[in-house]
Amino acid sequence: MRVARFYAPGDLRLEDAPEPTPGPGEVKIRVHNCSTCGTDVKIFNHGHHHLVPPRVIGHEIAGEVIESTVDEWRSGDRVQVIAAVPCGTCPDCLRGRMPVCPNQTSVGYHYDGGFAEYLIVPRAVLAVDGLNRVPDGVSYAEASVAEPLACVLNGQELAGVGSGDDVVVVGAGPIGCLHVRLARARGARRVYLVELNRARLDMSAEKVHPDAAICSAEVNAVDEIHKLTDGRGVDVVITAAASGAAQEEALQMAARSGRISFFGGLPKDKPTIALDSNLVHYRELTIVGANGSSPTHNKKALELIASGEVPVDDLITHRIKLSELHDAIKLVSTGAAIKVTIEP
Repeated sequence: MRVARFYAPGDLRLEDAPEPTPGPGEVKIRVHNCSTCGTDVKIFNHGHHHLVPPRVIGHEIAGEVIESTVDEWRSGDRVQVIAAVPCGTCPDCLRGRMPVCPNQTSVGYHYDGGFAEYLIVPRAVLAVDGLNRVPDGVSYAEASVAEPLACVLNGQELAGVGSGDDVVVVGAGPIGCLHVRLARARGARRVYLVELNRARLDMSAEKVHPDAAICSAEVNAVDEIHKLTDGRGVDVVITAAASGAAQEEALQMAARSGRISFFGGLPKDKPTIALDSNLVHYRELTIVGANGSSPTHNKKALELIASGEVPVDDLITHRIKLSELHDAIKLVSTGAAIKVTIEP
């Protein structure tokens, strides 16, 4: 079979590998879709401290069961695989906070991932109920987007996005688009999209139709949000971009008692920001982080896609063969696509 195996930064090789055989308690799937994300670009450029090469990467996975040594799964079952794998037994997991499990492992990092024709679903995934049935009517490509949507769902649950909220999403990439659509599905009154890159903003706004699309390279985004809300600010600000400036400005966009989600992580060499503590204190703001998702979030994400509450098919702008993976990574890194999916 063909795989994409990471050896070192800039060294991602398309090569032949033996077709794997499932061991006891494992499931083998034929990968139909493995979608790409910014993390794949980071791995390609810099590696990752949890990834010991050589490793087949790719973690937004949907496919078809080919062989199973587990009674619950049979050949032909359509499935989606979680990416972040909690241990299920530590105090954090037992308290229901699986996304912050300190023993977490990941598909495409600790286990071979989905940029391959076939994949063995690890026992650790099955142990936490992390292999999910794809609902009827949901394509494999759509199901592969359940993993990032699950992360978005976790973030909005933590930020308490709900009925009647005014919401700002900073960052018009695929994650930002999913945040706009999920906020609407959760009952938000108005959703504003802020993005530095005009071309990316226009491309994404045409898909998700925010109540206002604000290019922060052309106007002061904080001022624009205040104008749109009669000076009040918004109930929730989600920074779906790796930008310290966006995090700092989020405090200025938030209304009194507003909630701020630092969804996008910052570069490891510049992880600190200047935070106006008095704004947090006097305006009673809440700042939350968001990191990954749980197996339950993945199941809910599939349900949201199946019900049509959060459409994702039109966000998949490029469908590319595994042999063209390097082109896909360039598309993601330049922002010329919304969602790129690989079809091995």
